[in-house]
Amino acid sequence: MTSSLLPPRNRKRLDEYIPPLLRPLIRAYVLGYTSSVAPRLLTLILQHVTRRGKDKGAATVTQPHDFISSLQRILRGGLEFQRFPTFCAALVGGTTLLEVLLSRALRRLSQFPTPTLKRLSRWLSTFIAAWLSLRLLQSKKSDGFSETITTNPDDPQTTKQETVRYAGRTLDLTLFAVTRALDVVVSEAWSRRRQRRVVANQWTWVESLISKLADPTIFATSSAFIMWAWFYSPSQLPKAYQKWISSAAAVDSRLIEALRRCHNGELQYGKETGQEPLLQSMCVDYKWPSVWGDPAKSIPFPCEIVHMGCGSSCEYHALSRFYRSFKWSMITYLPLNLLARKKDLKGLRTALLSAIRSSTFLATFITLFYYGVCLARTRLGPHIIGKDTQSRQAIDGSICVGSGCFLCGWSVLVEKAARRKELALFVAPRAMATLLPRRYSLDKQWRETFVFAFSTAVVFTCVKEKRESVRGMFGKFLVGVLEP
Repeated sequence: MTSSLLPPRNRKRLDEYIPPLLRPLIRAYVLGYTSSVAPRLLTLILQHVTRRGKDKGAATVTQPHDFISSLQRILRGGLEFQRFPTFCAALVGGTTLLEVLLSRALRRLSQFPTPTLKRLSRWLSTFIAAWLSLRLLQSKKSDGFSETITTNPDDPQTTKQETVRYAGRTLDLTLFAVTRALDVVVSEAWSRRRQRRVVANQWTWVESLISKLADPTIFATSSAFIMWAWFYSPSQLPKAYQKWISSAAAVDSRLIEALRRCHNGELQYGKETGQEPLLQSMCVDYKWPSVWGDPAKSIPFPCEIVHMGCGSSCEYHALSRFYRSFKWSMITYLPLNLLARKKDLKGLRTALLSAIRSSTFLATFITLFYYGVCLARTRLGPHIIGKDTQSRQAIDGSICVGSGCFLCGWSVLVEKAARRKELALFVAPRAMATLLPRRYSLDKQWRETFVFAFSTAVVFTCVKEKRESVRGMFGKFLVGVLEP
């Protein structure tokens, strides 16, 4: 456990044995190691427990040494030089050490360095440390960002195979830094504007409304981009993120594929395009009339197919979705909240309420997405856009999914204001990633490195100047790690 997360008394005892200059470095390394290893360990343990339950009474039983070897591989993997823990230590420790060196250099130039020079030394020290630490991560080769290309395949004598490396492996980390830097700058500018206008008695209700709706709007917009990408271009999302959304959505993949084919024009209403086997296989499984799955005859396919066995009522399907999603979410969130709270009655109550609120938010998110689809397909769309074949094609081609994407993110209003900030800043980088290529040419990697270093320098400088400038739990962690 990093000392920044320990109780003040225990932390003070531990810090006594560490030189002040090295404390941020050690805290960053321990925190980085914990954050990279702990989720994989938890996944391994859960998989092991699940397999043991399934293996009871089976002919083949999972061997204990398989679990031990996997455990050792995870623990050792976190210690590799080109991994996230070393990156954290290089970033934070490098910033601290370089700042000391630059401060000494400034003292030689001027006996009384100005605040601007001090701020510049902080910014430069972080910029250099961020550049070098990200380059460390980028130097690690990855199979997912390399490709073997065969040249002159038609001529055996001149045929060559060469491996081409691509950049983009650290894109999520860079976008996280960009989002935080933008949040710091915009929040600080807005805060100063608010102070000036309140003093001048010119603060309006419109500006107050903007302040309240900024975070929900960021979350709703980001969620719309993410869900649109999950539906139509899932390769734009990390695989783990794709898998989690698919698990939460609990939707038949054939239905998603049908709407994707409507979007790209493969499936067209009123025409024989050979697409009927896709939805007709669902009709067989759910015992519906086979004609429902024929786009040449069924224009459009009934909304009951979207409901997947919940009947014809869109409202009943929405309520059913909420119930099932809430139950699924509670199974996920309640154990995590219980682990994070004190083991007493008050802690149990807090954990339960927190899990209920989070589960309600996620269930509302899923429900609004599905009901948004139904609103466009059945309840409102046909009455506004039209009921002819072309209108039906447009609705199922993109409008129904777009409606669900637009609505789902506003579920964040269920959460508390502080939690909305966390959620908005969590999804914003992922939404930005959907607009950028996941892999790009290696010769352009310096641009990403520069953006990361610049953004990180802004965040670190601001948090040292004003602790509360970096919002949310990340700001608290950063303050705890950086302080001597």
